[in-house]
Amino acid sequence: MTARISPALAEQSEAEALYDFETGAPEHIRAALGMEALRAGGGVVLSMRNDPSRFWSKVLGLGFEEPITAELIREVCDFYRSQETPVAVLQLAPSVLPEDWADICAEMNISAGSPWVKLACDTEAAVARSEERTEPETELRVGPVEAEQALEWASVMMRGFGMPEGDMAEMVASSVGRPGWYPHAVWDGDDLVATATMHVREGAAQFFGATTLPHARRLGGQSALLAARARAAHAAGCRRLVAETGTEAPGTRNSSLHNMLRIGFEVLYERQNWVWEPVGR
Repeated sequence: MTARISPALAEQSEAEALYDFETGAPEHIRAALGMEALRAGGGVVLSMRNDPSRFWSKVLGLGFEEPITAELIREVCDFYRSQETPVAVLQLAPSVLPEDWADICAEMNISAGSPWVKLACDTEAAVARSEERTEPETELRVGPVEAEQALEWASVMMRGFGMPEGDMAEMVASSVGRPGWYPHAVWDGDDLVATATMHVREGAAQFFGATTLPHARRLGGQSALLAARARAAHAAGCRRLVAETGTEAPGTRNSSLHNMLRIGFEVLYERQNWVWEPVGR
């Protein structure tokens, strides 16, 4: 079944999930990581000054409530300069880029980064597909994450993505138990080896944070997490699932992408990442 979802809904699902994921962290963690956020142009602008992973400073959801203009992007870049943000990524649907985007990029020191793909799926279709699939026998078990497991779950997520733990893991752990979030994990015996989460808002479930520790990969953990979250989304009344992942470069294979396609996700569009850095770095 084709996922009937507009770019506006798909982008806002991601934007609001990331906004809540970051701004919902405890104040002492936000201070330690140098986190600030701004709402502008109908989207969100997230800054994490102390982020060696260069992942968490993002601009999302622009271009739907009002058009993207040089003035709006100037406001965004001024905010990042005021926060001493070392780098930020503008993640914008291709349909909202203005005709003068190249000129805006040249003025603001924005360059093209690696592209991602935006995907969506009908929830009922994903549940049905997951029930039809016969998975290989495995010792792994999948389930929701409880409060007492939050820090371990967050630590595994950070290690799976190659990110530092510490304050960043505390930020991630703080999402467990927060309204709208549905964290899941995979265990191999007593060992937590894979993570994923989901944010529910306005009938859409935003998939996020899927990773597996290296020694436990290719054992079906992420497929199990996709199926578990699809069922949780259905139980929560969500009609659509939304996700993102990297594109496949020639000669490479993105397992995350293929796992999602197998459960029924469809690629809505390819989305270029746009990287801002302050002039003079």
